[in-house]
Amino acid sequence: MRSSARRERSAPTENRQQRADRFGITLRLAGLFRPYRFALTATVVLGLFGAALNLAGPKLLGQATDLISAGLIGRALTPGSTKEQVISKLRADGNDTLANVLSTVNLVPGHGIDFAKLGPLLLLSLVLFFAASVCILMQGRIVATVAQRILYELREQVEAKLSRLPLSYFDHTPRGEVLSRATNDVDNLQQTLQLTIGQMVNSLFSVLGVLALMLAISPQLALVVLVSVPVSAVLAAWIGKRARPRFAEQWATTGRLNAQIEEIYTGHSLVKSFRQQEATEHAFDERNHALCEAERRAQAITGMIEPSTRFVTDLNYILMAVFGALRVASGSMSIGDVQAFTQYASMFSRPIVSLAAFSGQLQSGIASAERIFELLDAGEQTREPTNPRHPGQIRGHVEFDRVSFRYLPDVPLIDNLSLTIQPGQIVAIVGATGAGKTTLGNLLMRFYEIDDGRILLDGMDIALMTRDHLRSTIGLVPQDPWLFGGTIAENIAYGCPDATREDIEAAAKATCVDRLAHGLPDGYDTVLDDETSTVSAGEKQLITLARAFLAKPSILVLDEATSSIDTRTELLVQHAMNSLREGRTSFVIAHRLSTIRDADVILVMENGKIIESGTHDELVDADGAYARLYGSSQPLAQPS
Repeated sequence: MRSSARRERSAPTENRQQRADRFGITLRLAGLFRPYRFALTATVVLGLFGAALNLAGPKLLGQATDLISAGLIGRALTPGSTKEQVISKLRADGNDTLANVLSTVNLVPGHGIDFAKLGPLLLLSLVLFFAASVCILMQGRIVATVAQRILYELREQVEAKLSRLPLSYFDHTPRGEVLSRATNDVDNLQQTLQLTIGQMVNSLFSVLGVLALMLAISPQLALVVLVSVPVSAVLAAWIGKRARPRFAEQWATTGRLNAQIEEIYTGHSLVKSFRQQEATEHAFDERNHALCEAERRAQAITGMIEPSTRFVTDLNYILMAVFGALRVASGSMSIGDVQAFTQYASMFSRPIVSLAAFSGQLQSGIASAERIFELLDAGEQTREPTNPRHPGQIRGHVEFDRVSFRYLPDVPLIDNLSLTIQPGQIVAIVGATGAGKTTLGNLLMRFYEIDDGRILLDGMDIALMTRDHLRSTIGLVPQDPWLFGGTIAENIAYGCPDATREDIEAAAKATCVDRLAHGLPDGYDTVLDDETSTVSAGEKQLITLARAFLAKPSILVLDEATSSIDTRTELLVQHAMNSLREGRTSFVIAHRLSTIRDADVILVMENGKIIESGTHDELVDADGAYARLYGSSQPLAQPS
């Protein structure tokens, strides 16, 4: 009972919070239009003119209807008599209803349709409707331009935001989810803005103008029409309130499905090699079914809005037809006025029905905007220093001074680590998986910020340097090679766009890529991407090595850089690395201990701590952790 009562008490708070969030998102969306105030003003002016011109048309057509009805009735009456005489005779004969109807018509007995007046009325109506269409067309072009500009800037904000997010964000967020927010949600928001901006402006002016004209023609019938407004509004609000969570669920499910598709596509060879096609298809079917159900529920709810409001509108037409006929019969309105009023009533209800129909799209757009704003509001990496400092010529002296770091607050990793590397040294870092080897490289590159201590480069705290300047001095070759869609030459020159062809080929020769390029039909102009099957994983790693060598960094970080390379090629790369060693500090993170025997210093890490350090011979003689690691790998390291 107490838990039930707590839920009941918390429900109003949750509803207030949801309303506050929705209001905040709406205000934030409105803020996107601030730079386009003049364009929006033009949109409002064009909407006002378009509505005014549209509203004048039915009144003119009503007058034309009265002219036609007067001509048809007048032609059937006896010439020479007056309208008053005809009406008096009808009342004397007991035809009061017909007399009332004729009293509202400006007829002349014996005269037919006055085409001299009818023609200009119809022509003026045509001109007004055409001018209104031109205004709406111009308004639509402005709205489309504004919406495209806003979404262009929003995409730029998303792209800039992605570059400022820390790696921890991508560690915890699937790539497909990020892509879905940056593409699907942005496109959905664009469609929402483009459909609703002009529609809301035109609908507002149309409703207000039509209401004024209906009150002028017949206040009584106007009140009948107005009955539908609160009913339709309450229905649309009630249904829309329940649609927004469904759309939020729909777009969240879309993100999860995209993440799974991206994951399966990236690892399709592993899926097939482990015969997991059926399992992945089953998982895909489940999420696809979840998305289908989320879309069905969202569309089912919003699909109720238009039929509900249209039903209320149809009831209005019935009431209006009955009351309009009674007022014509009583002589209070002419047939033309009833026709004009009918058109105005249609124009009055049409925007309401349209807005109700668009409310589903609006709720969907708000749900997408919420997901985009969540991305834009995500915590960023620490700010760059206000007055950055840059060392002069980088020598490569690196010092970890009592550094502590944790990926998760409750899971310790590196604690009070101190380490000094002299310029030009090759430092090998070995240890079991999860010991913290790659983390040292990540901290040196400032992919993650340390929790405590300092990292010094040539005596300067790297926290006082900009990330761009720091990373320009470090060449990274990650364990998983990454290539973008482009040629081999373009991939090698990724970090040095101004490099000459000679520079590219020199780096390629130093890392054995030259042999690879000449074995392909297009040589260095062979087009590759991250998923290409033209080159092997080891050859991709060679290209990333060439990329790092071309940048000529002061410090090299090689994270298992030779793990995918065959033994012969590895020896060639090691020889190339030795030739580039002078004046460069190198961090080599390795599992294959045979590749690091010539390192100046070997660091053995365990649970985020350096438990041993020294040369290969010193550590083997010490008969400690390194000796055990080397002994276990010795059979694999021996030449055949």
